Amino acid sequence: MSRKIHVYLVSDSTGETVAGIAKSVIALFEDASVINHHYPMFRNKSQLEELKEELIKKPGIVLGTILNNEMNDNVTNICEELNILYIPVLDQVIVKISNYLNEPYGDSPGKQHELNEDYYLRINALSFTLAHDDGQNTKNLDEADVIFVGVSRSSKSPTSIYLANKGIKCANVPFVKNRDLPKELYNLKKPLIIGLVVDLERLLEIRKSRLVSMNDINNENYVNYEEVYDETAEAKKIFRRNSWPIIDVTKRSIEETAALVLRLLEKKEES
Repeated sequence: MSRKIHVYLVSDSTGETVAGIAKSVIALFEDASVINHHYPMFRNKSQLEELKEELIKKPGIVLGTILNNEMNDNVTNICEELNILYIPVLDQVIVKISNYLNEPYGDSPGKQHELNEDYYLRINALSFTLAHDDGQNTKNLDEADVIFVGVSRSSKSPTSIYLANKGIKCANVPFVKNRDLPKELYNLKKPLIIGLVVDLERLLEIRKSRLVSMNDINNENYVNYEEVYDETAEAKKIFRRNSWPIIDVTKRSIEETAALVLRLLEKKEES
């Protein structure tokens, strides 16, 4: 009979390293049925409180790749308080190599990649994502894991490609003022549909740069303040009306947005 174990993967980066280590190690234990809880970009007190609350509800094992000493100590203290096993998986490796080289550590180690099932999963996801980029194909949207909806220049395509390289099938659909979104969107059950938004001033700045690079000086509505304001406001109304999660990408890197999407996917699967 398999034993259910909650494993908390905590990282102050994207969490790829700790997730890879956990997958490789836990696979050695045939009787373990693992439920992963991802905590990427783990850098502030509110995340510490969220982790503590989750550990109280669902005790398990915490695996971490946290290079910030203060945050690492905070996680250690929480786990000691709750009698939770915490394993900072890179500590011994980093310390031993640092001692051997007689110098302090810098960047975290990279990962080796193998031609395995995960590789082909990524290739399939990338093919699907490219075929469903920018609303060019609305067929088979139900096969997507994630569908992004947003106005032009809201990072839909780059975020989709980044996630596809992790094996996530993505589609993205542009929101255009006074143009209906594909009807298929409103009947989908499997995909996680997410609305991407950008601060108005930042969006105008990006669009103006885009027009200059394309030598397109005639597309006035594309960078008109009132038009873009109405466009973004209309998009947000539709996102809220359909209860689609909204991510503001203004101050987020592609990696940070993708990490948040993975969290949302995880919560959707748990519900």
